[in-house]
Amino acid sequence: MKRDIITIDRDLCNGCGNCITGCHEGALQLIDGKAVLVSELMCDGLGACIGDCPVGAISVEHREAEPYDEVHTISQMVANGKNTVIAHLKHLKDYNEKEFLRQGVEWLLANRDKYNFSPEEVLHSLNSHQKEETCGSNNNTPKPQHQHSGGSCPGSAAKSFGSSTQQNGAGLISGKSELTHWPVQLHLINPNTSHFQGSNLLLAADCVAFSMGNFHSDYLKGKTLAIACPKLDSNKEVYVEKITALIDSAQIDTITVMKMEVPCCGGLLQLVKMAMDQAKRKVPVKLITVGIKGEVLENAWA
Repeated sequence: MKRDIITIDRDLCNGCGNCITGCHEGALQLIDGKAVLVSELMCDGLGACIGDCPVGAISVEHREAEPYDEVHTISQMVANGKNTVIAHLKHLKDYNEKEFLRQGVEWLLANRDKYNFSPEEVLHSLNSHQKEETCGSNNNTPKPQHQHSGGSCPGSAAKSFGSSTQQNGAGLISGKSELTHWPVQLHLINPNTSHFQGSNLLLAADCVAFSMGNFHSDYLKGKTLAIACPKLDSNKEVYVEKITALIDSAQIDTITVMKMEVPCCGGLLQLVKMAMDQAKRKVPVKLITVGIKGEVLENAWA
């Protein structure tokens, strides 16, 4: 699919670091005196960092983006040096991208003749980073996600955490949550993150969960989630691209569309149909229509 992504002119970059605070996703880091896009996986392409650059070293390009390829990414990244590679691998680890991390490490070990630093030093630093996270930790307290220099935005940083392990809603005001990842808003999700791979997707209108008391237990359990409002949201062509990528790149197994009975909500199913027309794969689609009082009016494969 096509998407926006930033590019940095290393020759122009003066290493001031102003752009780091402008990147809410933490995708930029200052390494060896230059701003570096540590991982394309985390760049939302909005270009918030551009206005912070005093020398015009950052721009946004709109291009076809293949499904995220860690081997290609790290093979290009080694030219920027050991510290950049270390930061990139730590970034993957912090966001629980275990498969991409494995691919990156395997490439380094198999291609040590293609760069001028020791892969063992990289792995030592990566392992030390892991020990820093676990040392003195409380087994009953979940560790926070990696805090990037300049701060990060919890609204768009991808996280996989599994559904709540507390049974029968013990200790939870709202009962047991079946949410397994973050973010969930369709504009913010990254179709290439590992939690979507081979999953059953629930695409729900924003109002659905507020209408149904059993949304988590009966409909979200065992599924990944994306939410959208077909009436109020803008740039819905991006929605079609992301759903297409979920079908073709993430190889999701099924899509369940949950919409409200109001006419404006019908556009949600239409977005899925448009994506299906563009996708190379075909997946089963179930439609569930919910009444404004929370009753299910329709539940059938589309």
